[in-house]
Amino acid sequence: MGAITAKKVSFDFDTPVDRRGTASMKWDKYKGRDIIPLWVADMDFRSPPAVIEVLKQRVDHGIFGYTVPPEELTHEVVSILQRRYQWAVAFDWIVWLPGLVTGLNVTCRAAGKDRDDVMTAVPVYPPFLTAPKYSRRNLIAVPMIEIDGRWTFDFDCLENAITPRTRLFILCNPHNPIGRIFTRQELTTLSEICEKHDIIICSDEIHCDLLLDEHKPHIPAATLSDKIAERTITLMAPSKTFNLPGLGCSFAVIPDQKLRRNFCQAMAGIVPLVNPLGYTAAMAAYRDGHQWYAALINYLRANREFVTREINGMPGLSMTHVEATYLAWINIRSTGLKDPVLFFEEAGVGLSDGREFDGSGFVRLNFGCPRSLLQEALQRMKSALEHHFG
Repeated sequence: MGAITAKKVSFDFDTPVDRRGTASMKWDKYKGRDIIPLWVADMDFRSPPAVIEVLKQRVDHGIFGYTVPPEELTHEVVSILQRRYQWAVAFDWIVWLPGLVTGLNVTCRAAGKDRDDVMTAVPVYPPFLTAPKYSRRNLIAVPMIEIDGRWTFDFDCLENAITPRTRLFILCNPHNPIGRIFTRQELTTLSEICEKHDIIICSDEIHCDLLLDEHKPHIPAATLSDKIAERTITLMAPSKTFNLPGLGCSFAVIPDQKLRRNFCQAMAGIVPLVNPLGYTAAMAAYRDGHQWYAALINYLRANREFVTREINGMPGLSMTHVEATYLAWINIRSTGLKDPVLFFEEAGVGLSDGREFDGSGFVRLNFGCPRSLLQEALQRMKSALEHHFG
């Protein structure tokens, strides 16, 4: 009897899906205007067929009551973390959340007291910059540095900025918006500084599956050592990987019992339960979304190469290599544009303003979209710049 070969499944990332009229945050920002939105970080791809099918079945059930975390989903997460990172996570370390930004804000409330300091490295995802203030904490923003076309931490500057009241460092790895996958050495140096100064680490690892450089692994900060794990809150979710952000399902991994108790106390009375469709989608994505995910990564890699080539060929623009995520961090300082976001909107392309990331002189472009849409957007940008430079 001949060998049985697995059926190859193809997925369509090329055909645009019309998101207008769906109350999409991304698309409704420019409602009624001819502007291609490449700003907020959700993708313009349909989620995995396996997820869509299971959601249909759950909807057909017809009851959407209060829902506790499904045991099989927690089992799946624990199994994934063990397989991917050799990280032995106990079930009770996992705290489910209705969104990763919720986890950032809860962490700020759980670490330290009012008027304590929270540190992060900038540029960075905007909620890192707002969460401390919402939690009555002070923000210490330490600039990252670019060395030979590669962004990294300025460890001397970082350590010098630590105060006696610094209680928390918020890390983004892989990094949004600069697209880095931090190395073991970078993470170890950062973690040792935090350990030396008794600082808790909150590690946002929501982009951990979106690795575009094949031979650069994602290393969860909590896996560096048992001591580091005891002071680390790791935030993860299926939302970026499988394009499920609107379903609001994330989780924190908190090994230390006291830190976990403080985190849960900070949630009490404020944070709602995860909705049943969020849990359903997460389970289907993690269990049955592998083929779709592999095809997505290949598509995003090709989009990255296309964006890198086009952006670096435009007058006044440049970008560094994107190791992970579907986000390009574009340097526009050489253009002399006073309002680059408005300039590109007038050209028909909607980008994120670098100032929102504490990164003045930059814009962020989301290339998680069909290539035809990307081609049109980049052509509009190029034409506008060529006209600007005469």
